[in-house]
Amino acid sequence: MTTLIVLVAIVLLVVGFVWTTYNTLISMRVQVGEAWSDIDVQLRRRYDLVPNLVETVKGYASHEQGTFEKVVEARNAAMAATGSPKQQEAAENMLSGALKSLFALAEAYPDLKASQNFMALQGQLTEIEGNIQKARRYYNGVVRQMNTRVGQFPSNLVAGQFGFKKAEFFDIEDQAARGPVKVDFSKS
Repeated sequence: MTTLIVLVAIVLLVVGFVWTTYNTLISMRVQVGEAWSDIDVQLRRRYDLVPNLVETVKGYASHEQGTFEKVVEARNAAMAATGSPKQQEAAENMLSGALKSLFALAEAYPDLKASQNFMALQGQLTEIEGNIQKARRYYNGVVRQMNTRVGQFPSNLVAGQFGFKKAEFFDIEDQAARGPVKVDFSKS
C-alpha cells in the first residue's frame, strides 16, 4: 500500500512538473512573439518615415539620384524581409547604411539642415531609433530567458519532448550600424 502511495505521489510530481514547465514555456514563447511584434511596429514606423525624408532631401539635392534610389531600395528590402531575426538584421543593416548616406549628403546642404520639415523628420527618426533600440533590448532579454529555460536541465527534457526550440537574438552585426542613425545637424 505504501509503495502504491509513493508511486502515485511520484507520478503526480512528474505530471505537475511537466505541466508547469510546459505552461511556462508556452508563456515565454508568447512573450518572444509579442516582443518581436514590438520591434516590427517600430520598424514599420521607420519605414513610413523614410519616403518623407527622401522627398524632403530631394527638394534640396535633386541631382543625388543614386543616393535616393539606394535608400528606397534598402527600405523596400527591409519591408520585404519577413523571415527570421537574422534575415531582418541584414535588411536593417542595409537600411541603416543607406540612411547614413542620406544624412551625410544632407550635411552638404545648409538650407536643408535649416528646413523645419527636415528638422521635424529628424526628430521623429531619432525617437523611432530610440524605440527600436528599446524594443530590441526587450526582445533579446525575453529570448535569453526562453533560451535559458529551453537549455537548462530538467526543463530541457520537457522542451525537447514538446518541440520548443531556442529563439534567435536580434543583434546588429554591422559595426557601422551598431548605434542609432546620427541625425544631429546642430554643427555647421
